[in-house]
This record gives sequence, C-alpha cells and structure tokens, in this order.
Amino acid sequence: MIETNSSDWRHSVMPAVFTWLKESKSGALEIDLDATKKYAADVLKVQGKGGSRMGGLVGSGTLGENSHLSTEQRLTLLKALSEVAKEYNVPLISGAAAETKEELAKIVEGLATVGVDTVMVMPPKTKAVPSDDEMYDYYELAEATARNVDVTIMPYNNPDAAGYHAISTDLLLRISALPNVTALKISTIDVSIIETLMLENKDLKVLAGVDTVTVHAGLAGASGGITGVGVIFPKASVTMQEHVLNGEWAEANKISQALNSISYLDGQPLLMEYLKFAMGIHHNDIAGGLRTYGIKLTQQQIDDVQARYTLAKERLEALDLL
Repeated sequence: MIETNSSDWRHSVMPAVFTWLKESKSGALEIDLDATKKYAADVLKVQGKGGSRMGGLVGSGTLGENSHLSTEQRLTLLKALSEVAKEYNVPLISGAAAETKEELAKIVEGLATVGVDTVMVMPPKTKAVPSDDEMYDYYELAEATARNVDVTIMPYNNPDAAGYHAISTDLLLRISALPNVTALKISTIDVSIIETLMLENKDLKVLAGVDTVTVHAGLAGASGGITGVGVIFPKASVTMQEHVLNGEWAEANKISQALNSISYLDGQPLLMEYLKFAMGIHHNDIAGGLRTYGIKLTQQQIDDVQARYTLAKERLEALDLL
C-alpha cells in the first residue's frame, strides 16, 4: 500500500478523473476500464514540490461521463476505481442526484456496495424548486442511509449548474450538522458563499469545486478542493494546494495564473468535453481524448482548447511544474 502525505483528505486537492472510452468490435463506444484505472493511478502517483499527493479519488462525476452512463456502467466503473483508491490509500468519492429522496437513498446504497467512501449529493433533480424543509428531508434521508451502509456524504451546492437548485447558506449550515456529513462541496465562482459559511462555523470543512477560484476559495476558508485541470497537470495542482494550506498566497497565485487559460474551461458548460480533449493532447492521444458520450466539439472549439492548453503548458514549464 502506498502512503499519502495527508492525514485528512479534506485538506487536499482531489482529481475528478475522466472515464476513458474505446470502440468495441461493433464500433460502439464502451468504457475502457484499464485505461481509466491507469490514468487515475498516474495522477495519484504525482507529488507536489512540497512532497504531498492528491488526497482522494473522484470517479464517475461530471468529468467522468456520469450523465451518460447507466447504473450498471457506473457501478462497474466505480468498483474498478475502488481498487486504485485502495492501492493509494485514499477515499473514493462519487456523486448522486435523484428526483426523490427515496431514489437517492437507493443510489447511496448502491454506491456503498462498490467501494465508494463518500457520496457527493446534488440537490434534487426536480422542475419545481423544493422548499427548505423538503430539501432538508432529502439530505436527511441521504445521511441516514449513508450511516446505515457505513459511508459519508458531502452535500454538493452547485448554483451555477443548469437543472439544479441552489442551497441557501442557512440550509447548508443546517445540513452540515447531520452526523455523517463529512464536508460541503461548493462549486461556484462566488467564493463569498464559502466565507459566509466559515464565519458561521469555523470548523466546517468546505471543498471548492471550480479550478479558477482555488486560491480565492482558500482565502475564504476552503480546506481543499476537487479539480478537473489537476488531472491534466497534477504536479501544479498539488503544489498550488500546498501553498494554499501554508498560507503562501503569492506563490499559490503564480500557479493559479499559470493555469488560468485552461482553468477557465472548468467553469464552462462543456467542461467535460473540453478538458477530456485537453487530456488527449497532453498524452498525445487526440483520438482517445475525443472519445466521449458527450457533445462533439467543433473545429473552433478544438482550436481554442489547443491554444489554451499550450499556453498553460508553457507557463507551467517556466515554473518547473510539468
């Protein structure tokens, strides 16, 4: 077993890994489990300049083709990734969202059977905005279910994501008091939400979920984060988080600026398609990087990602962070 340098994964950055696909004999796309496991392990091996590594592994999330996978595909994928997480002694994290609290409870139970340690719980996928009491009941049942199957939950507030409902700061604080809530994930460029939460409860563990605001979220009180860009440039991402945790803001900001051109993509609606293609460029595997169940990129979008990737690589090379 490989030791990590973080005694608490919530004080680290964690990669939201891609799900790699391949063509079957019939020409259809299917999950390439071996490639997915290899790239996940490659990211977890990388050390920052301070000697730390990624503190967890996020699988089958937004960047992992989650919305395109069947339940059976997801569970098969996560079972494979759990082997990688165990090898590197880190928790496996995955997401869940449903229309009803009962459906959500079944998802949490299923994720626990394949080795998921923490479930990121999105708000309910309903057309009507639920009341605060309905939202609380949804998370309360998720937490109780998680406790019964020996996993934890991480309420996931993503007010910028289409189709989901923002959770108010008052409700986030109320939900965070549930016993098996291990942290909150806040995915927004408005880091004042994090600051407001921390002013109310300085002991909260908050993870940032947008690469463009890693440093700003740290200043606001976030203890760690989940990264997409860090899958492509892990040394830079881990080193930036080391500086954040040490309060070395100027050094952290240098890395944030170096990553700026590609971090921008993490906040876009097509973040999965953009970043997956950038990963393909990084590994000289353009065809592999283009394989996705998602939207096919236009040539203009491909050219933009290529330019953004190249600029970030040049800037990081100058900092010895490739």
